[in-house]
Amino acid sequence: MSLLTWTPAALHSEVLAWEGTAWRLVEAQHLVSTRKLVDSLEEQQQLEEIIEAAKPAVPPACRHLDYLLSTPFRYRAYPHGSRFRRAGFTPGIWYGAQHSDTAAAEMAFYRLLFFAESPGTPFPDNAGEYTGIGAPISTLAALDLTAGALAQSHNLWTHLTDYHACQALADTARSMGAQLLRYQSVRDPQQRANLAVLDCAAFSARQPLAQRETWRIYISGSGLLVQREFPFLALEFDRAAFAADPRVAAMAWDR
Repeated sequence: MSLLTWTPAALHSEVLAWEGTAWRLVEAQHLVSTRKLVDSLEEQQQLEEIIEAAKPAVPPACRHLDYLLSTPFRYRAYPHGSRFRRAGFTPGIWYGAQHSDTAAAEMAFYRLLFFAESPGTPFPDNAGEYTGIGAPISTLAALDLTAGALAQSHNLWTHLTDYHACQALADTARSMGAQLLRYQSVRDPQQRANLAVLDCAAFSARQPLAQRETWRIYISGSGLLVQREFPFLALEFDRAAFAADPRVAAMAWDR
C-alpha cells in the first residue's frame, strides 16, 4: 500500500494492542543541574519553582505524569522536525525503545551528530553520563510499522534523513486516535524496535520504573564506546558505524 492510501479508515484495520516497557536515555544531570547554582536544598527548590513557572504549561492530559514522561509534550514550539513530529507548533512525542541498549544506540548517534555538525568543537575528555528510564506502556491503539500491511512501506519508515512520510503517517494516526507507533530503529545494529508515544494515555503508570540504568558514552577520534554500568554492557561504534547517514559521513574525526 502506498503512502497516499494510508487514510484513517485504512489505518483502522492495522490497529492493535501493545503492552510493555519503553526505554529512554536522559542526561544524568537532570536531577542535579541546578544544585551547583545554589547553597542549600531550600534555595534549589525555589530555583526549580521559578524555572518551572517560566516553562510552557504541561497539557492537561499529561499533568498526572512524572516530568520525565510529560516533558516532551509540553514544548509545542519545535524548531526542527523529527521522524514523526513536524517542525513548528506541533503536538509532542515521547520517543523510546523496547530495549535500553537500542535507546543507547540512538543516543550515541545523536551525540555523534552534534559533533558532526560542530566540526570546531573538540571531543570531551570525559564521558557523557546518562540515565536509562523505563516507562510502562499499555494501549489498545497501537500501530506496528514492522508488521502487516504497514511493513510494505518499510523503506519509507526507515529512511535515514527524509521524515516526510513518517510525519504524514503520524498526522493521520493521531487523527484516528492512535496512541503509539512501533517502528524499526535505524541506529540499533540488531534493528530492533523503537516506540513513539503520541498520547499520554498510553503510559500505564504515572512514574517511570524504579529500576534505573547508568550509561556512559565516550567519543574519540576512533569512534564511540557506550557502556552500561549494571548489568555491564559495552557497545562499540567505529567511524563507519553511522557513515550511511550523510549528516555524519563527512565527520571530522581528527580534532
